[in-house]
Amino acid sequence: MSKNENHEFKNIKYILTSTMRTKLIISIYEKEKNLEELRNELKKPSATILHGLKELENLNFVKKINKNYSLTSNGYLLAVNMLKLIENWYSINKNEIFWNRHDLKCIPKDLLKKLYQLKNSYCINSTNDDLSKALTTYIELLGESENLKIILPIFSEIHIENLLNLVEKGNIDNLSLITREEHPKFKEILNLNNVKVTTLNLPINIFLTCSDEFISLTLFFKDGHYDDSQLLIDRSEEGILWGESLFNHYKKKKKKIAMKKQMIEE
Repeated sequence: MSKNENHEFKNIKYILTSTMRTKLIISIYEKEKNLEELRNELKKPSATILHGLKELENLNFVKKINKNYSLTSNGYLLAVNMLKLIENWYSINKNEIFWNRHDLKCIPKDLLKKLYQLKNSYCINSTNDDLSKALTTYIELLGESENLKIILPIFSEIHIENLLNLVEKGNIDNLSLITREEHPKFKEILNLNNVKVTTLNLPINIFLTCSDEFISLTLFFKDGHYDDSQLLIDRSEEGILWGESLFNHYKKKKKKIAMKKQMIEE
């Protein structure tokens, strides 16, 4: 790190290693407060709170106007990023096994930084008593969807047959599919106006499904084998937005490859 970055790192470390300083920033982030309000909320004596506030004032994170304490612009930016860090950490720990056991290189870094958007996600795990629990849950989810965007890295007969069946029955209004190569059975639906299949001649180690109601995610083990035993699901607006961003990331890759190929040919 540069000297300036190292200085800022020390400032952040100084804040986060103190429960009082951290709580004060988060509390004042919600709205400006006076000493009595802070004392009632944090359940700490005035001397302890005033000491913490003075430290934050010296760092130009907190300012006092009349009897109220509020965040400076720097303090506000710090609070926003602190909350994202806390939410990211919560989201990772909540589904620790899922994130820890899989290859994450398929997810761009800017979206890994936004895992806080998946704080409402949960895992469905297959068990020895029910080896197909994750798969069964996924198929049930598809049944409640009308618009689907899918990144399909594997050609499982179960997945393809189920998807084709839903399309042919008219249960899906729109399907946008990204795969590594065209499967022969996809030709049956390519002429439909509501179906678009995009092939991407790159390794895709991610099975993502986005709909208006949910996103689901399955990944590959670090040794390159696909894991169908764990399914991550998120039904929140934030989670769906995260999934849409991941889908669009791969969709843009196709355009970039096409543009690069055209430039080489020219």
